[in-house]
Amino acid sequence: MIKQIQNIDIPELEIYSSLRESAFREDGSFIADSPKVVNLLLESDLEIKSMLATAEYYEEFTALVNAKNIPHKYLTTKEEMKKIVGHKIHHNCMMHGIRPADTPLDALDDTILILDGITSAENVGSIVRSCAALGVGSLIFANETPHPFNRRALRVSMGHSHLIKTHVHRDIKETILSLQAKGYSVFAAEVTVDSVPLSQAEVPKKWALIMGHEGRGIADDILELCDSVVTIEMQEGIKSFNVGVAASIMMYSFKNKGIIS
Repeated sequence: MIKQIQNIDIPELEIYSSLRESAFREDGSFIADSPKVVNLLLESDLEIKSMLATAEYYEEFTALVNAKNIPHKYLTTKEEMKKIVGHKIHHNCMMHGIRPADTPLDALDDTILILDGITSAENVGSIVRSCAALGVGSLIFANETPHPFNRRALRVSMGHSHLIKTHVHRDIKETILSLQAKGYSVFAAEVTVDSVPLSQAEVPKKWALIMGHEGRGIADDILELCDSVVTIEMQEGIKSFNVGVAASIMMYSFKNKGIIS
């Protein structure tokens, strides 16, 4: 049943204004917005707590919304929605859902991307979208990195965050050693004097690739733990790619190289 909003200050709508770009709650709540993102998540097995949308949205996507068990569906206008969220919006629907639980290290896929200190939610979203497109199904990062279900990251990923297993580590060095003990080869994407050109990198079946901070890159003590440091060949005078672009190029190459026994 869709409930018409008479008062935008009711407690049930508070989450749509309080969960801004980087906010999370202990229960894993997240907010998604825009039809493309919301509709993709409606087709997933994620738990959806509520929706906030206009009559036009509900009319256009009646079958999709009704196919999902959503406890609360709120009807409002776009103008009222702007007042609720507290800023200008360009969409006509929002969703309150529960993000997937953290995946244990043992349950991750054979191909893993590790984000070391990345701070931009846009970069995280771009990387997640590339992971989904290229079939790299697992992502490791620290609490300091925006979560793929961060509102902006989720929007940039076009909702594909739900396809990726995520693991939040407490210590990247311990994580690298644990992965190596489990048979992964750990690669670092960095420009050093002895970096292996990407075209020459030998990639086994099980690998983890570390992408570093947008400005600092990857620290030397982390590079020393890795099995190999790989760099993308570039024209002279060009120092680096954006981390999202670099991650996409390297994942594509790693996934398409011949598998070594």
